[in-house]
Amino acid sequence: MMPRRTITGTGVGTGARTRVRRTVGVALAAVALVALTACAAIPTGGPVRDGQSLKGDSVSGVDFRPSGPQDGQDQDTVLEKFIDAATGAQDNYAIAREFLSDSFSQKWNPRQSVTVRQGDGDVERVGTRELTYTLTASATVDGDGEYTPAVRPTSSTLTFQFVKEGGEWRISYAPDGIILSPVSFEQVFQAHALYFYDPTYRYLVPDERWFLARSSTSTRIASALLAGPAGWMKGAVVSSFPEGTQLSLNAVTVDSGNAQVDLSSEALRATTVDKVRMREQLARSLSSVATISSVDLTIEGASFSVPDSSGTSAVLNPDVDPRPLVDDGDTVGYAAPGTGDVTALGGGMGSTIAKLRPTSISLSAAGSEAAVGNADGVFVVRSGKQELRIDTRSSTIAPSIDDAGFVWVGERSDTRSITAYGLGGDPHQVSSTLPDGKLVSFQVSRDSARALALIDTDDGPGLYVMAIIRDSDRTPTALGAPVRLQAASGTALGATWVSDLDVASLGQTSTGQTVVRSTIGGQSTTLQRPDGTATAITGGSGGSLLLRTMDGQVLQSTGGGWDRIGVTADVLGTQR
Repeated sequence: MMPRRTITGTGVGTGARTRVRRTVGVALAAVALVALTACAAIPTGGPVRDGQSLKGDSVSGVDFRPSGPQDGQDQDTVLEKFIDAATGAQDNYAIAREFLSDSFSQKWNPRQSVTVRQGDGDVERVGTRELTYTLTASATVDGDGEYTPAVRPTSSTLTFQFVKEGGEWRISYAPDGIILSPVSFEQVFQAHALYFYDPTYRYLVPDERWFLARSSTSTRIASALLAGPAGWMKGAVVSSFPEGTQLSLNAVTVDSGNAQVDLSSEALRATTVDKVRMREQLARSLSSVATISSVDLTIEGASFSVPDSSGTSAVLNPDVDPRPLVDDGDTVGYAAPGTGDVTALGGGMGSTIAKLRPTSISLSAAGSEAAVGNADGVFVVRSGKQELRIDTRSSTIAPSIDDAGFVWVGERSDTRSITAYGLGGDPHQVSSTLPDGKLVSFQVSRDSARALALIDTDDGPGLYVMAIIRDSDRTPTALGAPVRLQAASGTALGATWVSDLDVASLGQTSTGQTVVRSTIGGQSTTLQRPDGTATAITGGSGGSLLLRTMDGQVLQSTGGGWDRIGVTADVLGTQR
């Protein structure tokens, strides 16, 4: 057996890692077309983004041109160059296929999956015509564009077989899919959010996918949107497209910034309201493609009437009050950065909550209801009404209130003991498949379609996001299959929603505290360590994060570091 050989790959670029994100910060642009077309304008808010070319098939920003095979290359070199050639997707990975045998070339499916390797891979000979390639994956992307991070290092060994053709070594068998370094992956693939609705159609809920940065990206986005949400989100979100609707021409064409989307005849079953929502879903989902400014819908080549969407646009990425929600000992309300002055919650809620001596506060989006935890259990406080104790246990975690009129309470010692109480105190047990451990925090997303749970286990912290399944009257019945995200290392202290796609977690290690911000369906970033010892974390306005330290100081982070904002709090509340 020959010794192992390390393959390093040919990623391009150095320096700080660039994370592809799309931010859409304004409402859907006016699209009042009373005529027979269905044209929607793409929202124009957000940062400058790398887009796709209108012509050709080149990569946006970076056009990789890998080298083909050379005469006299041995099996190791052929394997190395074949793996490197995965950066060149031109003509359906034509360069990579040159390293394959004639009989296998068209059998190999590079679009099956992407494995993002951590470090270098090792090659080992196991036969005269067979090599193995062992790698540690940091993430994978499946054929639908769903990104799965490797929360813990995962090693896998792939087998490659060889044959000689015309006196040169060629690969006669290779696993489907491609292997990329992290740098190459971020240059070749880009993140795009597909948008679905919560069951009330009040909110747009994102489903992040990763697609090749090519001129066909708009087609991939539209096709994936029509195919429906990721499996873990099913039951929590809905689509406005009639079942079975597909792209009629299997292509989205772009002409002078206008994306022309031709749908199959199933779309004719859509109601008038559905048509408006179909257009909104497509416009929002395609808004991450910089070359597209509007969307035109047709069915089997024919235009169809779509009314003005005025008054029907759903809320995207709901925000919260820019002032921290705090208990300053005398009242509960919004604290002004700089002065620290607190404006009490209305309807007597500020004083009522303060009298309960809260340990946690969760305020509804309307600001008229709050879930309050203290030493005596969990209370519902409503504007102008007497507080109501809905749970008398002292072993529960901080409650979370949603916009469907339910307060969620979890049992610290049992990750599957989760109860959703109506605001009148009626309990509803929620079925869950969360893994065993100690439940540290549980929080419902601002769109009320998903939940975030942080668990402390024997193997370390586990951060999970799940779909919320409700019955016809919006009563929660179950949590979907948990999807694991990267959590802050050390002892789990808390987790929070930051935006519709981003969450953050707080951990305590022997060397200090860690804060990790993770994108659902995307990548994670470890933030700068805060000064002092934080006891609570919550999402602020505009994608910022707030921490409360042991001395009561409130810190805010909108980027790299943490800043004191002149606010102190006995309790840092969570806004919806």
